[in-house]
Amino acid sequence: MVVVIQCKDKVGLVADIASVMARFGVNILTMKEYVDINEGMFFARLVIEPFNDIVVLQNALQQALPSDALVKVNPEPEKKIVVLVTKEYHCLSDILIRNHFKTLGATVEAVIGNYADLANICERFDVPFYEISHEGKDKSTFEHEIKKRLANHKFDYMVLAKFMRILSPDFVASYPYQIINIHHSFLPAFIGASPYKRAFHRGVKLIGATAHFVTDDLDEGPIIVQKTIPVDHTYSVSDMVRAGKEIETSALVKALHFVFEDKVFVFNNKTVVFE
Repeated sequence: MVVVIQCKDKVGLVADIASVMARFGVNILTMKEYVDINEGMFFARLVIEPFNDIVVLQNALQQALPSDALVKVNPEPEKKIVVLVTKEYHCLSDILIRNHFKTLGATVEAVIGNYADLANICERFDVPFYEISHEGKDKSTFEHEIKKRLANHKFDYMVLAKFMRILSPDFVASYPYQIINIHHSFLPAFIGASPYKRAFHRGVKLIGATAHFVTDDLDEGPIIVQKTIPVDHTYSVSDMVRAGKEIETSALVKALHFVFEDKVFVFNNKTVVFE
């Protein structure tokens, strides 16, 4: 069982948390905490022995902590996700393989694509695939159709696995900090489209990938994981794209593991990640 806490910092918080656990006879198996001194914020993640009355424990922690505290007691660590895709397969295929072998840390409930290109691989892994085309529709209509399909599934997070459409602020606001995107560059460098081509012409010596939560600002949401690899003058644009796909897949799955394990906290467009 996992407990996550986010609140204003004050002296004695760890003791207060330990006191509540002791009162209910709950053993703390592990605890990690971090204080952002500049913001005066406290973050903690605890793994505890199972406790039957989650509501009672959560309320007790809420009362012992500052009034603004965000407290979540999670009895079922495994999450449910939906995946949005376009045509590129590398991130989706990695997710589906991990889902099949129960190593993803979540269950893929459905895949939605704005083209039918990736339907076959979903069928092979017995995961529902729904094509919702954007062609001939305005953004509002397209997103309304996606929302209708999403309403048929219970999920904790939406993963944009190379979904090459910009989502509207209204859509994003419907799923606050529930949408995770993989961007094919080391943000904030090369925001937007064609980053590898732009990196090639700039003559960069590193290329990277960034997994982040989606917000209203394009490619500027809270960063969860970033990875880089070295490149040199011998790399063509296609070489960079090929190498980039590997690092995109790696960065995304690492970010998903952190999120699914309740190791990521968001505050002021930044994250605290307990590795």
